[in-house]
Amino acid sequence: MEQYDVTGMSCAACSARVEKAVGKVKGVTSCSVSLLTNSMGVEGTASPQEIISAVEKAGYGARLKGAKTENTDTDGGSLRDTETPGLRKRLIASIVFLVILMYFSMGHMMWGFPLPSWFDGNHVAMGLVQLLLSAIIMVINGRFFINGFKGFINRSPNMDTLVALGSGVSFVWSVYALFMMTDAQLHQNADAVMMYMDEFYFESAAMILTLITVGKLLEARSKGKTTDALKGLVNLAPKTANVIRNGTEHTVPAKEVMKGDIFVVRPGESIPVDAVVTDGESTVNESALTGESIPVDKTVGDNVSAATINQTGFITCRATRVGEDTTLSQIIKMVSDAAATKAPVAKIADKVSGIFVPTVIAIAVVTTIVWLLLGQDFAYALARGISVLVISCPCALGLATPVAIMVGNGVGAKNGILFKTAVSLEQTGKTQIAVLDKTGTVTAGEPVVTDIIPAEDVTENELLSLALSLEAKSEHPLAKAINVYGTEHKIPSVAVDNFKALSGNGLTATIGSDTLYGGSLKFIGAKIAVGDRIKSEADRLSGEGKTPLLFCKNNRMLGMIAVADTIKSDSPDAVKQLRNMGIRVIMLTGDNERTAKAVAKKAGIDEVIAGVLPDGKEAVIRSLKAQGKVAMIGDGINDAPALTAADTGIAIGAGTDVAIDAADVVLMKSRLTDVPAAIRLSRSSLRNIHENLFWAFIYNVIGIPLAAGVFIPLGLTLNPMFGAAAMSLSSFCVVSNALRLNFCRLYSTKHDRKANPINNIAIQPSDTAKVTKTIKIKGMMCEKCEHHVKTALEAIPQVASASASHTDGIAVAELSGEVPDKQLKKAVENSGYKVISIK
Repeated sequence: MEQYDVTGMSCAACSARVEKAVGKVKGVTSCSVSLLTNSMGVEGTASPQEIISAVEKAGYGARLKGAKTENTDTDGGSLRDTETPGLRKRLIASIVFLVILMYFSMGHMMWGFPLPSWFDGNHVAMGLVQLLLSAIIMVINGRFFINGFKGFINRSPNMDTLVALGSGVSFVWSVYALFMMTDAQLHQNADAVMMYMDEFYFESAAMILTLITVGKLLEARSKGKTTDALKGLVNLAPKTANVIRNGTEHTVPAKEVMKGDIFVVRPGESIPVDAVVTDGESTVNESALTGESIPVDKTVGDNVSAATINQTGFITCRATRVGEDTTLSQIIKMVSDAAATKAPVAKIADKVSGIFVPTVIAIAVVTTIVWLLLGQDFAYALARGISVLVISCPCALGLATPVAIMVGNGVGAKNGILFKTAVSLEQTGKTQIAVLDKTGTVTAGEPVVTDIIPAEDVTENELLSLALSLEAKSEHPLAKAINVYGTEHKIPSVAVDNFKALSGNGLTATIGSDTLYGGSLKFIGAKIAVGDRIKSEADRLSGEGKTPLLFCKNNRMLGMIAVADTIKSDSPDAVKQLRNMGIRVIMLTGDNERTAKAVAKKAGIDEVIAGVLPDGKEAVIRSLKAQGKVAMIGDGINDAPALTAADTGIAIGAGTDVAIDAADVVLMKSRLTDVPAAIRLSRSSLRNIHENLFWAFIYNVIGIPLAAGVFIPLGLTLNPMFGAAAMSLSSFCVVSNALRLNFCRLYSTKHDRKANPINNIAIQPSDTAKVTKTIKIKGMMCEKCEHHVKTALEAIPQVASASASHTDGIAVAELSGEVPDKQLKKAVENSGYKVISIK
């Protein structure tokens, strides 16, 4: 998406006009204009010159948004509030002259405030003073007239057009009355002079402009607060870095740091770019990026991110990602891109905004004519028409959605929840089915030692020492878990010789004349006799979703160490919250069904779909979408197709870049409890948008008829000045309502509401990718052989079930996903049998 800054917009009619003009450019596939940030996001093949030209022809200005300037500007770049200072000056000057004007027009006439003696009876002089003062106020607020008539000429009337017409018509009629007064004065017609004195609307012309400026100032200040979160992120960017070049430390601007540069960070300093620690240890406060207040320990080899704060130690780092590639810059881009997009709920408001101003002008004209036909004098009819012009507010409609989107995204960013688009912010709250990946999402993603069971005549330390000695040279994830455990508990180990990793079976090595073995129950069972106690414990641990690793030395059983990918501490609570919100929770994994169900049970998940390949995951998601709105939560490369296929893809922030790129929502803290938090924030934002749209519509639906005089028979009428006051406050109220989202309690379950009910139809892997393979086998002699083949085949994650017959010499495998024939063949032949063919 290419982003542009747009100038000259004053209301929703303007943004609709720009959007329509750019949408007609050949090659533009989508265009979204934000009145809130005066920005535009465009997708397609059209050149920037063509797009800018289209905007200019529509009567506005545009330029490409400079991402680098925005991300590094100390004042927040294009997010800096440039409107408020100018509006404040205009308002102060307007009020000074308005007070004087009101003293002459109402203070003297209505309450008898004193004036210089030469004004006594000189009504023409009074009129001239009012003309001059109101003209000065009109010049001060000339921007309304310039923009308003420019929009009128370009056939795109806007809110400024309404204001200019309302104030301008009041002024012109008052000037006419003044000239008629001079004629009456010339003919000494005192009654006519007083009558025309009552026809003056100079104070209305000035008051309308002043009150609208008040509203614009309040609106600008409130709009500025909606972007506080994004400006805060921009201002987090460090300004300098201490880079080592030619053996000397130099302080340079952070934007000049290049990939591969070595730099140092002292305690209390911000890390300038994304990097990896090359020397030293420290704790780093990452709350600026993740919202997590607890500092994280960092040592050599660990990654650190720009804008995080080094708290305790002196560290040396090597830059890995700089400029726009840093994590901070990517977060800023996500939040600003979301602000530049539109939620589907805004479509109705956009359609209304496109025809709003011309419709209001037509209503004002018709109102004036109708009152004249009903016998009222021109001044009365004109007042009704002016009231219609100045009470109508297209801005409230245009701001109803973007302000809530911006505040919602800002609240999410503060808490480490990033919505990439306005669409994702709206859709997340509509989730009815949450599909969770297992590894790295429900579980920690890193196996750890869970159980240590030594043999009867072996101590725990002896088992651990020999196991650590054997596993030290293995690169398998399960070996890593034992190595980490040994290091943490300072378990001694010895060097081994003749180390061999036997694929699919286990490990072997020698210590002096002794031979060590480690591996599965089947592997160790082929070496020595395994006692019933160890077998029973191994079976129990397997049922709990753990992997039992057995160890023996020569013919002596040493014991067993169980390793498992443990569930995250917050997973059960997250699942419980989702279910309490009425959301159906399913775990989808490529792991075998036994392990998956054991993990799911601990997490409180009832539905499990196991043994599914990446393409199978995508097929499952598509099947579930027929039942309701689906959110897929994952972290790995294999989750990317499913994340893309889901209505809402939610990526765990610690996951791969591919998963994050494929997702609609990114959880920076990598906590599963942020999933219900994201749903709560989405629901709150959508509710806020609905409130804003309701009040914006109802304000105009009630206000316009009231201004036109429809309710006069009921005793309700509206002075143009009160109409201007109402218009000035309407947008402010909408923006203020959106700011209430800052108080949204993302992690409170108090106000959780149920999602729309869905039909709970079970989806199984076999529904999406069921394949049967028949394997002809030589060497099976008995039922025990059949069991060996069945067990070997079902150990493959994508094999849903298998059966074997030694009398027929075949095995039949039912697959839930794609499995290469060579993998099936290898599994059978590793069991000691020969594969003849596979069909």
